[in-house]
Amino acid sequence: MPPENPATGERASASEKTLLVLSAVLTHPRFTDVVEATGLAKATVHRILSTMVDRGYVAVGPDGQYLPGPTILSLAGRALQQIDISAIAQPIVDELVAQVHCTVHVGVANGDEIIYLIRADSDKPYQMPSRVGLTIPMHSSGIGKVVLSGFTDEGLAHYAARTGLTPRTERTISDLETLRRVVSTVRARGFAEDDEENAPGVRCVAAPVRDHTGTIKYGLSISTLKLEHTVDEVAAMAPYAIEAADKISAALGHTP
Repeated sequence: MPPENPATGERASASEKTLLVLSAVLTHPRFTDVVEATGLAKATVHRILSTMVDRGYVAVGPDGQYLPGPTILSLAGRALQQIDISAIAQPIVDELVAQVHCTVHVGVANGDEIIYLIRADSDKPYQMPSRVGLTIPMHSSGIGKVVLSGFTDEGLAHYAARTGLTPRTERTISDLETLRRVVSTVRARGFAEDDEENAPGVRCVAAPVRDHTGTIKYGLSISTLKLEHTVDEVAAMAPYAIEAADKISAALGHTP
């Protein structure tokens, strides 16, 4: 009888065995580790790996370790080119809007700015002063701050030197030491806040969205009016932003 699939407890078909081995070999470079991770017989793993090597899905390094082969690297590159984060994120964003009844944005880093890719409005009788395609500085926005949380101290210094930390409102961060302190807090808490720093009367909380490499290239924010939510009420929505951002990250291929 065929062995069980360790993930499901059911008997694994031939195609499932192949997928098990492929998944295992991408994270376990040694043969014995692949066997242990899949729960398959050594002869079965060896046969599948030999076929993968022949077809270029797996390569063998000089030390005998298994590596991703040219075929799978080519396929991965093509797949990454086809990723449309807006299409991936939109259902998650719509669900979040229904939860918090606030405007939700998704933005991407472009140079020293953030570009809005998604703006989804709630059922409130007003709209945020934003639009898809609008660019905003990183240091004055919640999404920008979560992207900056992925920068090194040197990277933050270069960003500050390039941009001059130009203020958007009287509350915008305008010096490097404050930026470093705020970014350190963002890293520790896992979310960023914008309290009228980008636009007067507007507050938001934002969470990082990571790509398949773990890099913070995107961010998701929940935006509202100062007149409607206090700073504490906005911060209380952080778990919702983090949960939605993590779902998008997972859909982009990020694994914690």
